[in-house]
Amino acid sequence: MQTYNILDYGAISDGITNCAPAIQKAVDDATAAGGGRVLIPAGRFLSGTVLLKSNVELHLALGAVLLSSLNEDDIEPFPAGKEDDNKDTGWDGGFFLGARDACNVTISGLGVIDGQGDKVFFDNNEDNDFHECPKTCSVFRPRMMLFEAVTNFVVKDVTLKDAAFWTLHMAGCRHVRIQNIMILNDDRGANNDGIDPDCCQDVVISGCIVRTGDDAIVLKSTKPMAKRYGPCENVTIMGCVLHSRDSALKIGTETHGAVRNVILSDCVVEDCSRGIGVWVRDGGTVENIHIHHLTGATRRYADRYAIPGAPGWWGKGEPIFLSSTRRKGKEDSFPGVIRNVSFDHIYLTCESCIFVAGEEYAPIFNVRMSDIDLTLQKQGTQPGGLFDEQPSARHIYPHNIPALYARSVNGLRLRDSHVTFVGKDMPWDGTLTELEDCLHAHVEWEQDD
Repeated sequence: MQTYNILDYGAISDGITNCAPAIQKAVDDATAAGGGRVLIPAGRFLSGTVLLKSNVELHLALGAVLLSSLNEDDIEPFPAGKEDDNKDTGWDGGFFLGARDACNVTISGLGVIDGQGDKVFFDNNEDNDFHECPKTCSVFRPRMMLFEAVTNFVVKDVTLKDAAFWTLHMAGCRHVRIQNIMILNDDRGANNDGIDPDCCQDVVISGCIVRTGDDAIVLKSTKPMAKRYGPCENVTIMGCVLHSRDSALKIGTETHGAVRNVILSDCVVEDCSRGIGVWVRDGGTVENIHIHHLTGATRRYADRYAIPGAPGWWGKGEPIFLSSTRRKGKEDSFPGVIRNVSFDHIYLTCESCIFVAGEEYAPIFNVRMSDIDLTLQKQGTQPGGLFDEQPSARHIYPHNIPALYARSVNGLRLRDSHVTFVGKDMPWDGTLTELEDCLHAHVEWEQDD
């Protein structure tokens, strides 16, 4: 494989000069020659948007730091040319690194891609010295990466740091491998999701460490991408350490198409607001989701629901959260279907309950749980006693915390599972199970005396 060193194209390692023209020329030459490796050597290189192309590997050597420009003039907007052109979808800000309609694209190496989110997020102490709520952020925030309709896409070994917005957004990609990467974002940064497969198929994510403010890994079916590329399906996530002030793994809320055939296994959930969160809101079907062998903790963080005027997180310490209900203002809509979901060998310390809640007009079907071991124990700074169904008309409201709450579920089974309640004056009274309008429910808890 021929190597194209960006220094040979005039790139300057001063962290100030925009090296995008040099890097882009190296990429263009590599793809024109049938493929090659574009080398980012050791040093600090500032760049505006770079479009990777077919048969090109962007390789960051040990000691290389590729910095995203935060100058709006340097950043490519989201590409037009497709049928909907992303109109009215809330997509703005553009992206730093990306590719579209390409194949055999790789990002590799032991270097760092830095989104400079540390210059975007500001702590205005809106939560009165808890320093836990989302930070204030500047207006212009590009995504770190957007790869659309790329086949055979690989990201391995690199560190992605301080994303200003979504970190690794893949839309309509096929045959994807994300291996042994680290995502080290500000864990109070709003909307700085880690890995976002959006209407992607045949995806393997393994051996990653992901630390974010927003969801660590989130599977989506956004409106424009569902229209272009169909379902998000055949996704395996394994052997990862996940930290987020929202969900470790989230499915939704954007569910305009199907999300199916997903396995998450052998992962650590490190102090997340939620462990696993699954939403339907936009008419899609989420099915065949299987989660097993997780350990760690979920907890509640200070935000607007404790301190008026502060920004808010979603989640109040639930280990498992399934939700099928309408968005606020969508009284005539059908949120979608959740069915065939299983959990086993889950060992979590948490501040809220397993929450499985549909509606009479949108029940949840066939949820199976076994070998669940929960310790309900206060770990954070805030009182509990809230159910959080954002985004929906139900929103957030006070509620006692049982071990399991289920509403409008058709086919629910929990067996071989254990719960321990720890602490006095907490928002639980030892209630194991609370069921509303459920059919074919069979729940067996063991509890410490």
